[in-house]
Parts: sequence; C-alpha cells; structure tokens
Amino acid sequence: MEELGRNLESILSRRLRRVFIMPRFDYSRLQEIRLRINEPLIMVYGNQEFFLTEAGERTTIRQHAYIVRPSDIHETLEYISNYSLYAYEDEIRQGFITIQGGHRVGIAGKVVLEDGKIKCVKHISFINIRLAHQVKGCSGRVIPYILNQDTVAHTLIISPPGCGKTTLLRDIIRVLSDGSTGGKGFNVGVVDERSEIGACYKGMPQNDLGIRTDVLDCCPKAYGMLMMIRSMSPQVIAVDEIGGRDDIDAIYNVINCGCKLLATVHGSSIDDIKNRPGLRKLVEERIFERYIVLSNREHIGGIQNIFDERGTCLYGGT
Repeated sequence: MEELGRNLESILSRRLRRVFIMPRFDYSRLQEIRLRINEPLIMVYGNQEFFLTEAGERTTIRQHAYIVRPSDIHETLEYISNYSLYAYEDEIRQGFITIQGGHRVGIAGKVVLEDGKIKCVKHISFINIRLAHQVKGCSGRVIPYILNQDTVAHTLIISPPGCGKTTLLRDIIRVLSDGSTGGKGFNVGVVDERSEIGACYKGMPQNDLGIRTDVLDCCPKAYGMLMMIRSMSPQVIAVDEIGGRDDIDAIYNVINCGCKLLATVHGSSIDDIKNRPGLRKLVEERIFERYIVLSNREHIGGIQNIFDERGTCLYGGT
C-alpha cells in the first residue's frame, strides 16, 4: 500500500497531497477520489462516502469539507499527463486515462464533436480517480464450478454495479492462466475495452493476469474477440460488460471457433438478463454453462448463486 501512496503523491496537486498523504489512511480501503471544481472533496473509503477536511480528516459534514479549486484540477491533470494532455488524446476521447499502478482517472468536461464523433474533451472540470485493488484468491470458491480437469465452462458473471464482478473476473483469468494446483494453464485472451481488467499502462498490464495471458487494451469487444482468435490462438477469451448486438454476434464466433468464454454483465439475476433481447437468446440457447450471480448482501463481491446452463442451482439458495 506504500506504492499506492506514492502513486497518489505523484499525480495530485500539491495542496491535495497534503490532504491525502497521511499515515492515518489504510490505502487498501481507499476506492475513489472525486474532484469537482468548487465542490467538496469526496472519497469512497471502505465502501462509504466521506468528505475530507483540509487536515485530511474524514467527515460527513459538508461545511467542513475541503473545496476543490480550479488549480487543483489543472495541476492534477498536468501531473497525470506528464504535462502533455495532447499525448493522451486517444484515451481522453474515451473518458479516462490509466496511470501507473493500474489506477483509472475518469474525466469530464466540454465534449467537442467532429463529424458526429468525439474529437476531444476540453475545459475538464471533473476528475474521478478509481484506485485499482487486486484481490488475489477471491475466485477460489467459484473455480471448482467452472474448471473441470482440462475443460473450462463458458461462464457469465452477473452482478449489480459495484459488487466486484471485474475483480472476480480478473482473478479467474489469473488462476486459469497460471494453472491451478495440479492442473494445466490456459492461453487466455483478454479484450479490455475500458482498461479495467488488466489496467494497462504503456501496454503493460498493471494487474497480475497470469503467465499465459495476452491483452488487447482499449479495444472494442466485438473487434477484439475476433482479433484475438485470428492472431493469438487463445483457448479462453475474457471480456467485461457484454450487452450490445455486436458483442452478441462476436460471442457466437468465439463459441464456433472452439474458444471458451468468460464474460460479465450488469444485472441481478438470470431472469433480469432474459429481459434483454440479445442476452435472452444466449440464455435460451444455453450458450453459457455457468452463471455466477453476485450480490452485496453480506459484503461486496459476495457469491449469491451459481447455476448451470439449465438453471439448476449448484451453489447458494434457490
């Protein structure tokens, strides 16, 4: 966690450093930092939202909060981009920049369009720093249900937002790639459209995805899945947050090529995703052999149920 503190120190404005670089913080619990010009400084810490005072104290009283200044935003952007936002134009068009350590900096401001496409974002006034935290071993409970000797089951992780689906997917990828105890490893192709699974920085994953994993970073899922099949001969393809028509078509290509698929989707149950036309077809045709449903009833990332392709509950309550 000392490394996380150093990473924060390298990107925050000098005034904000004095607020955050405090020994009282357990950086393993720090999840988000939100900066909005002329608004209170907010952080998500231990799954709870707090304001921060100028002295770095957590508070729920808005009047005590540090107010973010325009200079905080501008200086932080300079540090994040090494004084050259132009060099990060492609990433900015997608609304975020990934920094060393795999942390993701979301940005918002005035969007400039050209021929109906985003040309750039200027007058950036809002920053959301999402801190990357790997949870190695969190897939231990589900691996026996998706890995049977030398075979991986086509698996869909269903989860409401913020319940750890990407964290779980990342650890499944690592375990399959490295090889579990007594089992072989698999070549895994990760199509990381939003740079959240591998959190690549200058092409290098900052998260541990295993020794047999290849990553297409910031690549649309539909294109990337086909590119992986053509170029890297994966045995397993992993993607985050499927749903579009192009995604569904690419999934059928993956299945027909003999690759196994790991994917996630926002939702609360199998019935929930049946209400979406493209996904309903995948369920009805029993494309996925395992459904892992997450919830936050007991804690973030809790495994609520595991079902097979017929809807039979293999784990958890009915």
